[in-house]
Amino acid sequence: MPKFAANISLLFAELPYLERFQAAAEAGFKAVEILIPYELAAKETRRALLANGLELVLINAPPPNYTGGEPGYAAVPGGEARFQSDVRRVLRYAEALRPGLIHIMAGYATGTEAQDHFVRNLQWAADFAPQQQFTIEPLNPLSQPGYFLNDYDLAARVLDRVNRPNVGLQYDSFHAHLIHGDAQAVWDRFHPRIVHAQIGAAPDRTEPGNGPTDFQTLFSSIDAAGYTGWVSAEYMPSTPRTPDSLDWMRV
Repeated sequence: MPKFAANISLLFAELPYLERFQAAAEAGFKAVEILIPYELAAKETRRALLANGLELVLINAPPPNYTGGEPGYAAVPGGEARFQSDVRRVLRYAEALRPGLIHIMAGYATGTEAQDHFVRNLQWAADFAPQQQFTIEPLNPLSQPGYFLNDYDLAARVLDRVNRPNVGLQYDSFHAHLIHGDAQAVWDRFHPRIVHAQIGAAPDRTEPGNGPTDFQTLFSSIDAAGYTGWVSAEYMPSTPRTPDSLDWMRV
């Protein structure tokens, strides 16, 4: 079986943020990811990670500049200076939190100019922080209408143009199914590029075991591919308590 991490932005949401770390550890997770960790001082999150023996797998970037702001704008033309400033801020958090991966969100834009802008921003981030691993992730147009990176083939073209060893593909079974109709087929085709994987059942983004994806087959394929990274549970539990949604981990 793959090694599983918990996305505590979605899992254990019945608890206050700082209590989710202990809950994740007690549920058997050895690592977590946090979508937007910027609302608290980094030292508080770092303390919770250390206290519970957890590795931080991933955070998102750039941070929204205000509550309710769009979660990313790396492909939006005209924002190079803001992007570079905000990535520097993210990297200051990364110095304290030590995430293995930083997911750079494309934002909402379309067309060739947006792709060019996204590529340049990714190249800048990769060159500015060559020791940090970055990811990009296609998001489905039903959940995120207007999001620039909405297709795995597009992601592959962007990665080819970026051509940096520290920028890779982030896979999510929920988004993959809603974009291409078959999460397994997306994994089979793109796994050589994948540096981080997330799981959630389509179409409702609930726990594995719901929906059309055969997760046991997917997990076997992940193992067979020689993938050694984390597989993060990124879903909204259908149960009131997150631990009651974790039967898929014990199969």
